[in-house]
Amino acid sequence: MFSFFRKKPATPEAASPAEASVPAAPAPAVEAPPASPAPSAWNTLTSWVTGAPVKAPEPVAPPPVVAAPVPARDAVAPLPPAAPRPLPIIAKAPVVPAAVPAPPVSALAPATPPAEPTRANWLKKLTQGLSRTGSSIAQVFTGTRIDDELYEELEAALLMADTGVKATEALLLDLKRRVKDAKATEPSQVKALLAEAVTALLRPLEGALVVGEHQPTVIMVVGVNGAGKTTSIGKLTRHLADADQKVLLAAADTFRAAAREQLAVWADRTQVEIISQESGDPSAVTFDAVSAGRARGCDVVIADTAGRLPTQLHLMEELKKIKRVIGKAQPDAPHEILLVVDGNTGQNALTQVKAFDDALGLTGLIVTKLDGTAKGGVLAAIARERPLPVYFIGVGEKLEDLQMFRASEFAQALLS
Repeated sequence: MFSFFRKKPATPEAASPAEASVPAAPAPAVEAPPASPAPSAWNTLTSWVTGAPVKAPEPVAPPPVVAAPVPARDAVAPLPPAAPRPLPIIAKAPVVPAAVPAPPVSALAPATPPAEPTRANWLKKLTQGLSRTGSSIAQVFTGTRIDDELYEELEAALLMADTGVKATEALLLDLKRRVKDAKATEPSQVKALLAEAVTALLRPLEGALVVGEHQPTVIMVVGVNGAGKTTSIGKLTRHLADADQKVLLAAADTFRAAAREQLAVWADRTQVEIISQESGDPSAVTFDAVSAGRARGCDVVIADTAGRLPTQLHLMEELKKIKRVIGKAQPDAPHEILLVVDGNTGQNALTQVKAFDDALGLTGLIVTKLDGTAKGGVLAAIARERPLPVYFIGVGEKLEDLQMFRASEFAQALLS
């Protein structure tokens, strides 16, 4: 309970209102004789028959009033403020009283890093997943001279890593400048400078998912079939639930077989509620979920939508409809529109980002399956042509395999 809702502590010295109304007994000058008992009903009747006067009893002094001590349970001791529980991979907006305006929440708010052993294991998996790309680039720096041939081989290796033409040109231009400024003479030095150039290129993609600024925070998740939307939603839900966030899921993927059942399994694992229908309009399911989230005081509502190819215009229009209906259920929603991208799709991932961003106005990305045949260079292409925040990247099926994206770690894993 907040401090401004605590009761005021009771003052032990003050007497209760009932005690204050009892007059205090005057102190007798001499010792008073024992008080006569009050006449019984039989004595009163005998006196009426015999005519004998009935002696009125002397007034009995009331006992002294002693103020009763206030029970200890009535005193409310001030409670120390509870330390906020850090969120593992997300940034939470600060909670302030209603009378004080909330400070602006930055989309680049730092998130609490996970435990070092977990992060180290994850970085090892990321390096292994990007090993094919890293080995092809590392072969470029096995020579003994820094010349045009080295840059030509590096250009070919970057293009083979799905970096894209624009990003490759930008990287080579930046690399040559860094080599000149550092006066590097060994190819091994060029490799270290290339890692710095990749980090600088990917830095705009860093971002943290912010919850708590809106009540509830409505997240709409989109992507093509097979990109890993439902699995990513399940992992994200688990992280939110572990951070004491009340989450409600909306099974708006009513087209794919067993999509509702798959999301229900994740809801059961994470012990969160889910809104679903046997069959129906996905917009209606999403509307019911957002309305239920507001009524139940949920912190986050996540809507799982059906997979859409950007070339299927009529299906993309369905996503636009879901977004409009969410806005009717909550005027400022959706607050986040996340696109889940399969890292194995190469340059096609950039095409998906552009198409979904033009149709819906994306706020962030989740890049999955970097543990397979992914080349990883597509992130450089996204950073160059459509720099949207990459909130998370995934390297496996386990819960801890979905982690926050950091440019320097990704660059080191890519060039290892």
